[in-house]
Amino acid sequence: MTALLRYQAALLLRSQRWLAPFLLYAAYVGVGVRPGEPLPGSLGYAATALVPVAAWAVRICLDQEPPAARTVVAAAAGPARAHLAAIVTATTAVLLVAWVTVLAVTAISNPHPGGAVAGLLAATACTLTGATVGALTTRPLVPSRGWSLSALLLGSLLALVTPGSPAKSALTTLFTASHATAPLSLPWPAVATALALMTAATAAACRLTARSG
Repeated sequence: MTALLRYQAALLLRSQRWLAPFLLYAAYVGVGVRPGEPLPGSLGYAATALVPVAAWAVRICLDQEPPAARTVVAAAAGPARAHLAAIVTATTAVLLVAWVTVLAVTAISNPHPGGAVAGLLAATACTLTGATVGALTTRPLVPSRGWSLSALLLGSLLALVTPGSPAKSALTTLFTASHATAPLSLPWPAVATALALMTAATAAACRLTARSG
């Protein structure tokens, strides 16, 4: 599995397809976060975009291989393992960017008790939720590129506004505390729910990939 992860990471870096989602995310955070603003609100703003960014990154990793190379890798390592490696690579990359962003936003915002930890957990929940959307809206579940993109955008929006969504729950915790001084409640339940959903979605996608491969 380690070799597959290295292979997927190398493909992602060399393809430079990661530039679009990550540069747009950097611009989004740079425009919307201002020094001296309340920390929970700034962290919530930064975490919001992680849902579509993570979904986009998963889509990139699942589609970045030429069909011939994908066939060779699937034959050597198994289609399910290759599919899993692509999803894990994309999710890990976005998580690293998300955590660095939380630390940077914390450094320039007004301090808030428990803000940094709550921000890290909210960013994790949003990233995992976005990865779930990406896994469910890309091949093999949605093989058409046009329909895949439409489903990704709609799924990201629903993940942000639907009651019960772990991303919405984590963001609500941050935005609600943006004008309070009491310590934030840590969104551990949102992280646990997001991880469970991602695990289930990834397992379903990998199982279907193995059957169709």
